[in-house]
Order: sequence, then structure tokens, then C-alpha cells
Amino acid sequence: MEMASNFIKSIIEEDIASGKVREIVTRFPPEPNAYLHIGHARAIITDFEMARIFGGYTNLRFDDTNPVKEDAMFVEAIKEDIKWLGYTPKNVFFGSDYFEESYQRALLLIRKGLAYVDDQSPEEVSKHRGTLTEPGVESPCRNRSVEENLRLFQEMRDGKYADGEKTLRAKIDMASPNINMRDPVIYRILHITHHNTGDRWCIYPMYDFAHPLQDAIEGVTHSLCSLEYVDHRVLYDWFVEKCEMPHTPHQYEFGRLNITNTIMSKRYLRQLVDAKEVRGYDDPRMPTLVGLRRRGYTPEAIRTFVIGTGLSRINSTVSSEMLENCLRDDLRLKALRVNAVLNPLKVVIDNYPEGQTEWFDAPNNNENEALGLRKIPFEKVVYIERDDFAETAPDKHWKRLSLGLEVRLMHTYFIKCISVVKDQDGTPREIHCTYDPETKSGTGFTARKPNGNLHFVAAGQALPATFNLFEPLMVDSDGDRPLLERLNRDSWHVMNGFVEPSLKDVQSGDKFQFVRNGYFSVDYDSRPGALVFNRIVELKSSFK
Repeated sequence: MEMASNFIKSIIEEDIASGKVREIVTRFPPEPNAYLHIGHARAIITDFEMARIFGGYTNLRFDDTNPVKEDAMFVEAIKEDIKWLGYTPKNVFFGSDYFEESYQRALLLIRKGLAYVDDQSPEEVSKHRGTLTEPGVESPCRNRSVEENLRLFQEMRDGKYADGEKTLRAKIDMASPNINMRDPVIYRILHITHHNTGDRWCIYPMYDFAHPLQDAIEGVTHSLCSLEYVDHRVLYDWFVEKCEMPHTPHQYEFGRLNITNTIMSKRYLRQLVDAKEVRGYDDPRMPTLVGLRRRGYTPEAIRTFVIGTGLSRINSTVSSEMLENCLRDDLRLKALRVNAVLNPLKVVIDNYPEGQTEWFDAPNNNENEALGLRKIPFEKVVYIERDDFAETAPDKHWKRLSLGLEVRLMHTYFIKCISVVKDQDGTPREIHCTYDPETKSGTGFTARKPNGNLHFVAAGQALPATFNLFEPLMVDSDGDRPLLERLNRDSWHVMNGFVEPSLKDVQSGDKFQFVRNGYFSVDYDSRPGALVFNRIVELKSSFK
């Protein structure tokens, strides 16, 4: 799907037409402190697609200016996510690649009288910043001499001071109506080992200072970001100008995309993992890209979803059903349609020969003949879904099996229920049927119309399997209650049943449509003899 016209696309078209830019360069700048989620997919796809449409390129740049929670593990996971989505950055950079350059630009600001070392604690800086209606209070350190600031900043770099003891602040305007311009901190002290630079640095640039400089160094033309940075744009431009960067990038903001019943916050997702409410970041219920991948989502479906939602200047919310529909549309002609019984009920066909097995041709996908045929077995004992049987038909619309009713087992024969064997509590344990050999599939038999057409697996050939069925993690996406109080405590159901023998050699990530039960993917933990399938999404219309 091609990205439709939107305001950023129009801006780029105008910039090219006017000669303002010659080659479009974008960047995706994730922090390597968490796994990416579906919200990040929008940023990734927007950055890469905008560059691709206009023949430009995209850099992957890790924003690793805060080593407190950063980890090389997240770096590799993010690379894999981007690759899985179908994109290859031209360059892979790290914010830490530019630490020396950022330091030199900070020195330039000090020499120009536009930065100073502040002795106030972080709490004092915050307290004196002011409010939307009241100006901030200037620091008593604001008018230090250039020479003193240069000396103190060098001592900060040399490790002379403890964490939080001093900061470097830009000297802008403590009365600015934009609070971001009220002498923002641009360097802080952190005595911690960095995943990329080790212990070479103990001062680290703040994002608002480092990011525009990095964009400028890399020649980024269109720095695309989410809407919460709109008030930071004037600061972005200030740093590029005052630091005398040779290239001038421009920041453009677009609205965030929220999805109903979906947690779209790294902090909340980390909270779920830390509280052991989920089984890790790759839990198939998680909206992380690793979780969606494990569940069975396809990159094509995610790209179609993101592009289909468009791009606007305001935050928006779409139904999770839209994402699910994109997935169904993507899998409809790709996935093999095979038989799996999730909640099995034993069926004994009394008049079928003992020990005999017949093999029938069945289409792999009746909407895509190119996927060919497979063989399915028919035997004396088969399994059907427990929900496909009722001792007495509940109403005239019942199109399944009941005492005295006749159904076709898909692609094979008609069977008719003649008796039921029950457990002590009255639950059917097995049912007995007869089959009519004259109704063999493919013979053109039309003398009778069956009461339904049921999928099944032959017991002697069936492969045992575990099926994981999922519901949304969150039941109250708009509530004010704490996250853990809004969770769906019944969001993972495990069922044990059988699949047909054609699935004997499935591989992790293989996807199927299990007749009437939905689309499923082979889980990472699946093994021969212990198959595990995750339901990706239910079918659009449930069986009636």
C-alpha cells in the first residue's frame, strides 16, 4: 500500500520543488532502553516510507544519551524489529558517536556567553523554572564569567563532581512563555558505565541539546517526531543556530496513534513485565513488536495498518479491529486452511471397517488454487469440536451434529449420530455414528442435504497440540484506575487438542487458518511431538 497524501508529504514535495532540499534524509532515533511497540511501528514506517517515496534514505540512530536504563540487548532487538518490518537503514549510528562533537559545541555556547554551569540541585532548577503564568527565577550562577564556566565544565568532565552536583544550562530567557526556553539543562553528571563508551564520559548531553546537533551532523532534512515535541521545536532551532551547525535540519510533528484496548506506553509495558503480569516482552498478548511477531502478526499487515490510518497533526485513536482486519486480509490468501480440533469429542463410526484408513484430497485454500491440495485421512475414530455436538438440536437453525441428524465430515462422508456415551456428570464422552459410503466426497452425491459440514481429524493420524487463545490484556483502556487494576485477568486460555497430520513438520512462525477457529501461528516453543499454536486473530465471522 502506498502512503496517501498527508501534510508531511506535501511539505517534502514543496521543499523539493523549491530547491530547498536535494535529497531527503530522515532518521529513526529510538532509545535503547526498551522493546519497541506498535506505536513505534508508526514512526518507523513513516520515517522509512517518506524517504523511500522521494528516493532518499533513512538512518537508524540510537538515542543513547542516558545510560541509566540503556542496554546492548535493546539495541539488537530494535535492529531486528526494523528488519522484520521490512526496512534497512542506510547507516546505523549512536548518539554516543557524537559525544565529543556535542561537548565541543557546548564549549562554543559557553564562549559565546550562552551557557553556564549551575550549582543548583535538579529540584531547585525545577522549582525555579516557573509556571505557565509566572516567569522563572534566574539562577544565582547565571552570570558567572566565561572563564569560570569553562573551568567548571572541564572539571565536570574530569569527574570532580558527584551526580547532580552541577549541570550545564543554556542561557536563553527565564521569562519566555515557552517553558522549554527557560535556561534548559543541556548536560548533567552521571557516573555510570555506558553500553557503548564505557567509562570515558561522566557527563551526558540532554536529549533536547543532543538531538538537533545529531540531525545536523547527519544531514537530516526532515526530522519527524510525535506531537509532544511541538513546543520543543523553537529550542531545536535555537541549538542548531547558536551552535553554528553547518547543516540546518527542520523538525516536523505528527499526531500519535492510539489503539483501543492496547497499552501504548513503554513505562506501562515495563511495569507489566516487572510485576510478572506477563511472561516477558515477547508475551503474545503484548503490543511489543517481539510480542506481535511471536503471536503471528505479519509485517505486511502492520505496514498496511499504519499506512491506512494516515498521518495527521493531531493525536487519534482507532479500533483494534482495524489492525485485526488488516491481518485477516493479509493472511486470507496466504495461509493454508487446515483442520484442527481445539476441544475434542471422540466420534466412533460403528460401520466403518476396523483398521482402515482412506486418504482424501482437500484444497489448501479454496480461495487460492495456487496453494494446491493435500491429503487428509478418514478412519473409524475421529475427533470433532465438542461445540459441534448437541444431544438435541437447540433450534431449527442448528447446523451441526445431534442425535438422528446427518452431517458431512469435510471432504469425506456423511455421518449420522445414533447414540451418546456420557460421563457420570452427563457430559458426552464419545458419540457413535454410522457413515454412508454412497456419500463419498467427489462422487457427485446430491440425494440428501447434510445438516452441516464439520471439520475433523482422524484419531489414528492426529497430532496432539496445545492452543493458546488470547484476549486483550486491558479491559478498561480509558479508565483512571491504576494499570494493574484495569487488566483482564482472563486473557490467556490454553486448550489441548489435535491437528491433522499434514502439520507434522511445521516450523516456528508458520501460519495457518484452522477451519472455523481462526488464524494461528506456530509458537517459538513448539517442538515435534509437542506442537504449540498461538491464535493470532479470530475469523471475521464466527460459525453459526
